[in-house]
Amino acid sequence: MIHDTHVSQFITPPDCHYVTGTWSDAAGAVAGSIVKVKAATDQIGVVTIPICPPQNASGLKGSFLKTIDIWWNCTVAAMDAVTALIHQIILPADTTAFPAVVALAFTYDTGHDTAAERLTLAQHKMTLTLTIPIFLDDDDLIQVQLSADAAATSVFAFHGARANYTLRL
Repeated sequence: MIHDTHVSQFITPPDCHYVTGTWSDAAGAVAGSIVKVKAATDQIGVVTIPICPPQNASGLKGSFLKTIDIWWNCTVAAMDAVTALIHQIILPADTTAFPAVVALAFTYDTGHDTAAERLTLAQHKMTLTLTIPIFLDDDDLIQVQLSADAAATSVFAFHGARANYTLRL
């Protein structure tokens, strides 16, 4: 039996989905790294981050999702707001419609627990901690929705995310 309490999975910028605004691939600040950059314009850009660690239909097996880390930076002008949501969708059976999204409760880390801390000109690593960590069943779909509300000249660069979980097999 495997019971590892410190497993993580990195989610790269190309693994995510981007809406609203003009997003482009770019070289990161460090050689060899990549980012997805939202062009400066006064609008809300949304990054949907798929959380896909191993899942299992057996109870108390698979991944016990605890936290999600998200890296981004803001340059030129501070953001108007940066917020996150963690969504759970239960995959439906054949011929059944997708159900409504369920918002999972979480807390922001102490460096991002106020709106003012999340919009600053800085390099950010924000941790979302699930209020009630969950074992992911084989029909769970988990996605983080990161909304970046930019000012007219704000440049938002998304570096990626990491799911942190206990793996039990």
